[in-house]
Amino acid sequence: MGTASMRMHDDDVKAGLIAYLRKHHMEVCRQWFDDISFGGIDGGVLRLVVGEPVQLNYLQRTCGTQFTDAAQAVTGRLLAVRFVGSSPEIIHDPAPDSVTADMPGFGEQMLLSPDYSFDAFVVGPGNRLAHAAALAVAEKPGRAYNPFFIHGGVGLGKTHLLQAICQTFIRNRPSTKLCYISCSTFMDLFHESVKCGRMQDFRLRFRNVDVLVIDDIHFLSKRDHSQEEFFHTFNSLYQAGKQIVLSSDAAPEDIPELEERLVSRFKSGLVACLERPCFETRVAIVKSKARLVGIELSDEVPAYIAARVDSNIRELEGALTRVRGHAAANAIPITLESAKAALYDLGSGAPGLQAIIVAVTRYYDIKLADLMSRRRTKSIALPRQVCMWLARRYTRFSLEEIGGHFGGRDHTTVLHAIRTIEDRRTSCQELGRAVDEIERSLGPRTHA
Repeated sequence: MGTASMRMHDDDVKAGLIAYLRKHHMEVCRQWFDDISFGGIDGGVLRLVVGEPVQLNYLQRTCGTQFTDAAQAVTGRLLAVRFVGSSPEIIHDPAPDSVTADMPGFGEQMLLSPDYSFDAFVVGPGNRLAHAAALAVAEKPGRAYNPFFIHGGVGLGKTHLLQAICQTFIRNRPSTKLCYISCSTFMDLFHESVKCGRMQDFRLRFRNVDVLVIDDIHFLSKRDHSQEEFFHTFNSLYQAGKQIVLSSDAAPEDIPELEERLVSRFKSGLVACLERPCFETRVAIVKSKARLVGIELSDEVPAYIAARVDSNIRELEGALTRVRGHAAANAIPITLESAKAALYDLGSGAPGLQAIIVAVTRYYDIKLADLMSRRRTKSIALPRQVCMWLARRYTRFSLEEIGGHFGGRDHTTVLHAIRTIEDRRTSCQELGRAVDEIERSLGPRTHA
């Protein structure tokens, strides 16, 4: 009797936590929260048991404050929340070699999100090859496709596939030495190692892995010898039969200033392109994103959102968030009418960020990778500033979000770009004509 009562109490605590989170911290809620087990309260600490290593890491690094808030509200006690794994013996983040462990930043890798799994990836005509190849790489690293190079526009699923590959390695091969890092971090560590005279440590760190996954490889710079270093890192891993996975906004041959020998090596494995999703795929994506956060939608709502947003997955997700937020703020269910009210100003002629980028690159005859690069030459910097100005004027993105779309630039850089264009477009006839022509190409709403 006592055991049954305690079990019921445990279930009540867990149910209360989830209910509180869904009401007060909707932004962090995920459907898989239902799989978390209540591990008891001891010494002022409420333990929650998580089975999946990636989910555990995600919760530990991003959700502690929200769960603590929920625990204290539900129990009425001053508690701390601790997330623990159900299988302590699983090593999901192998420690770096001792020789590099004391170097600043060497233990840092990109955070994996449980949302970015193969199960959550919606397959359609525009991404079928990339998805199938990613699965094969995850199952047979170093043998299926090596290197594996994914490219495509902003918000089309490159990072999702990279993280799905990483999560599969962690789950199926927990002892694998996996390095998942952004290209900008790779370059920062390279510069720091040169500055500190510790290049040997740097090389040991990146050449002593089983799998190297680098996001946004198009940021690799030619000016500071980082291409030279990466060339030798690539050769060392490839010759040892280690898996290399890379993502980029552009195909290898379209990356500005990328050395021909690196272009050749990137193309020696499989190069897969991610294309914009078709209507049916967009509908399926909205349904999948809704299920992920535990909400049910009638068929007409995903169809409506997919019809209004045709650019990329990230903007589809943003539209769904607006629909959820509108319903929550007004305490009403999500219906077709509430979705229309939430998205009344979306898709009514105002261009999306992707359309703006396409129009600017076409007008100035530059490549997308140029726009996203770190180059500051006038021929690249001016179009980038025009893009930022248009994005601020015609989209709902914040300064930080706009900067994130353009190579992770901070809000002060975006604000400077906006002010520069705003000041110069009236005083400089050439710039004024350029902005007018780009706006006309985007449609009548922009040039009323």
